[in-house]
Amino acid sequence: MSKHGRVLVAMSGGIDSTVTAMMLHEQGYEVVGITMKTWDYASSGSSKKETGCCSLDSINDARQVAVEMGFHHFIIDIREDFGDFVIDNFVDEYMAGRTPNPCVLCNTHIKWSSLLKRADAMDCEFIATGHYAIVNDLDGRKFVSKAKDDHKDQSYVLWGLSQECLSRSRFPLGPYTKPEVRKMALDYGYEELSKKAESYEICFVPDNDYRGFLKRRVENLEEKVSGGLFVNKHGEIIGKHKGYPFYTIGQRKGLGQAFGKPMYVTKINAESNTVVLGEVEDLLKNGMEVYKVNSMKYSEIPHNFEAVTQVRYNSSGTLSKISNLEGKVSVEFYADVRGVAPGQSAVFYEGNDVVGGGIIYKSL
Repeated sequence: MSKHGRVLVAMSGGIDSTVTAMMLHEQGYEVVGITMKTWDYASSGSSKKETGCCSLDSINDARQVAVEMGFHHFIIDIREDFGDFVIDNFVDEYMAGRTPNPCVLCNTHIKWSSLLKRADAMDCEFIATGHYAIVNDLDGRKFVSKAKDDHKDQSYVLWGLSQECLSRSRFPLGPYTKPEVRKMALDYGYEELSKKAESYEICFVPDNDYRGFLKRRVENLEEKVSGGLFVNKHGEIIGKHKGYPFYTIGQRKGLGQAFGKPMYVTKINAESNTVVLGEVEDLLKNGMEVYKVNSMKYSEIPHNFEAVTQVRYNSSGTLSKISNLEGKVSVEFYADVRGVAPGQSAVFYEGNDVVGGGIIYKSL
């Protein structure tokens, strides 16, 4: 009988999830390792060497640690579920003129669902991942708080987790910094692991060329969207572009032509295949609407509530007024925010605590 219970640990083969498994094993949990095969690079059409969480090397690395530490390890294939939901949404969002965040969607709808299903099947009370975050409790509700390491904090990508997920989740790395985690790996005797580089790529776009990925996924895409127009904020035509799905809000480089001054993508209209360009000040917004909201710290997002709103991973956030309307949240920024992109996540913080979050519907 284990000291703390039986825990299913998601192991990608990287340093964070591996140290997570080691820590829990050392603390007296009965650890069961699981590696989820979400994608194979051959399907992406990329010529880049297979690396990252879905590679055979990473899977073997995870299995080797489990064998050496003396706990069970399993590999599950969730490529079909992942592809149907995450990749289809990724393509659909770009085709609708929005900028998706597939990692948030994968966390909240695919990985946790798969983990909970397998945890129940294997009689595991808890699930654990290598995310840098902390789970806290208020009046019986679970919520995510920021990790100790500001540079590695991942609370932003966990806003969509349900109360059931949070009540069974463990994030052992939350109280530690990345250098401390690397030292742990070294202390455990895994010198090579302690030096392992991190991957920041989307797993199914290994070369970071999302435009090429879209071309391979959508039949005759270039023909369907060619001949679109660049317009300024007054609607005046100022050039031609290669197709609206190939641009993102805030983009300056790669516009394909010179305008005599720096110009940025400020709006994308999928229906008319037009891309609005403006100067840097045109990217500044004083509000937005957010939908598909998940309230985490409270039973619902408070109305007329002040919170720090973060619209990008690794941004510092902006103090805002949150108005909870029927089916959506309206956000008024107290200072203009640059590059609010529909399709991205908005997360509301009270101090270090995640109050909730949602998907940006439109900027105001």
